Formats: sequence, structure tokens, C-alpha cells
Amino acid sequence: MKNSIEALQQEIDTFVINSADELEAFRLRFMVRKGSIAAMFNQLKDASPAERPHYGQLLNQLKESAGQKYDDAKKRLDASSSGTGKQHVDLTLPGRKEYSGSEHPVQKVLGDMKQIFSAMGFTIATGPELELDTYNFEMLNFPENHPARDMQDTFFITRKEGKDDLLLRTHTSPVQIRVMLDEKPPIRVICPGKVYRNEAISARSYCVFHQLEGLYIDKSVSFADLKATIYSFAKQMFGSNVHIRFRPSFFPFTEPSAEVDITCYLCGGKGCRVCKHSGWLEILGCGMVHPNVLRNCNIDPDEYSGFAFGMGVDRTALLRYRINDIRLLFENDVRMLEQFMQ
Repeated sequence: MKNSIEALQQEIDTFVINSADELEAFRLRFMVRKGSIAAMFNQLKDASPAERPHYGQLLNQLKESAGQKYDDAKKRLDASSSGTGKQHVDLTLPGRKEYSGSEHPVQKVLGDMKQIFSAMGFTIATGPELELDTYNFEMLNFPENHPARDMQDTFFITRKEGKDDLLLRTHTSPVQIRVMLDEKPPIRVICPGKVYRNEAISARSYCVFHQLEGLYIDKSVSFADLKATIYSFAKQMFGSNVHIRFRPSFFPFTEPSAEVDITCYLCGGKGCRVCKHSGWLEILGCGMVHPNVLRNCNIDPDEYSGFAFGMGVDRTALLRYRINDIRLLFENDVRMLEQFMQ
């Protein structure tokens, strides 16, 4: 019997297992209830009582040896099939390029604007893009026959007699109205967002664009406070060497009103095609909040005053990155957007 055990051990040791089929064949031959090892255990009853303990120990070692070989082979085959084993790598293949996204230039500029004004103490407020005529025009001191209410400037959704018209907001000023109705002074807030105007699309204008407006209401707020805020913003946004000027203007919701220009980024103020040979580029409009607007929002103009300003984020992006056509910002051309990846 000893010779039979040694022969079976040699057979187990020399059995080749390189596939799942060979592994299963090994199990069926040696490890099942009717396999070779089980048959050898059945022969143990024919041995003499004195030899049984010795042969039983040899059979147990044989069984453990077969089980260990089975487990090792199964682990090796599982590792190979899951890809964790050693694989051949062709080093001549080109590497895989990793593509990373980046912020849109408009979002970059808007983020910088928010950061600058937040550092000055302004909070951020947003509102609906689908707005009522009351908030978009009436409470902002726009007369009923003002040109901005005309279909040439505004996308009206519904126009019904005796009811408030529904429209796509033409500026983010309605957000200022909502803030003044909901909060009591002091108020210091910026209102970024998307606005819509029924304008002809060209290199300098688009029917959809982004705007950021600011509002500061408190006691004894003066035009000097407005100028200091605008100067601080322009220096941080366009560089410390930029020159700034204020020009008188008119807006229904501010009095007095002004438009703000900076020196042309291309010619440095000498005059070129971009600035129409004036040396200046307009960046925003501003002014002191009209007393009628304060009254409409239940704020006493005899006790409180304030200033407001508004600028086009897209136009600022054009100035900052020297882009000559605003339509490039909305065409989703990867060739243009790749230039702003970091």
C-alpha cells in the first residue's frame, strides 16, 4: 500500500494545470468522493491494525498536498483572468492623451468680478430670468412709453390688457428691486445673471449676454463712494496702470448718471480701430439711485441714499482677453476655448 500511496503522490505532483478545464479535471480525478484519494482511503481497512495509523497519516498528507496544489492553481488562474497577473505591454504604442476641462472665459471673468466685490463687502443675489414688467420697468422708473418697452428691445412672453406683462428680463436690475423689497438698509449687493435683448447679432452685440449689477443703500451714501468703488474695481480688474474717466449720461433709475471708460487695452490710449481712435473703451454705467426707485421699494429717500452700477460681463471678457468678436463666446468652438485651459 505504501508503494500505491507514493505512486499517487508522484501523479499528483506531475499533473499539469494551465487552464480551467485542467483544474476541473484535477479535482474530479483526485478530490471528489469517488476519486483516487478516496479510493485509497477505502483500502485502509485491508491493512493490519498495526499499519493503519502509519498509512492513515500518509493518506492525510496526500490529501493535503492535493488540496494545496488545487488552491494554488485556482488563485493563479483567477489572477490571470482578472488582469492582475503579468501581462505583455507594447512599449512602442503611443501614450493616451488626457483631456482636462476648463472654465469658460465668461465664467472666469464673472468669478473674478464676484471675488473683487465680495472682498468689498458685497453679497450676491440672483433672481428669475422670466420677469414681470413691474419689476423690470415700472418700479425702476421707466415711463410707460419708454423705448426699452418696445418689441425692438424686449422679448415679451405675454402682453394682456390690464395684466402685468411677462418678459425675458432685459437687465438684472429687477433683482435689486426684489432685494430692496425684502430687506431693509443698509444693503450692499451684486446681482450677476443672464439677460436678453432683441438686438441684431454682430461682432459687438448679442441677443443673450451676461450682466453684473451692484447696489449700495445706506445713510449718507454719496457719488464719491460710487467713484471709489468703481476705481477700486477697475484697478483690480484691468491693472493698476489703467486710466479711468466718468462721462455724464442718463438712466431712468439713477440721477445723476454716468458712464465709465478705461484706456484702450490695445493702443494704451493713443487711438486705434477698436476704440474708434478715441483712446477709451466703455466698461459700465452707474449713478445715484433715483428717489422714485427708493419710494417704490418703501425706502425713504430723505433718510437713505445709494448708488448702482451695471456692466456687461461678456464685453469685459472681450476687453480682458482681447477677443474681437462676441459671437466666439457662444459658438462652443473648442479651438477658441482651448486657449483658456490652465
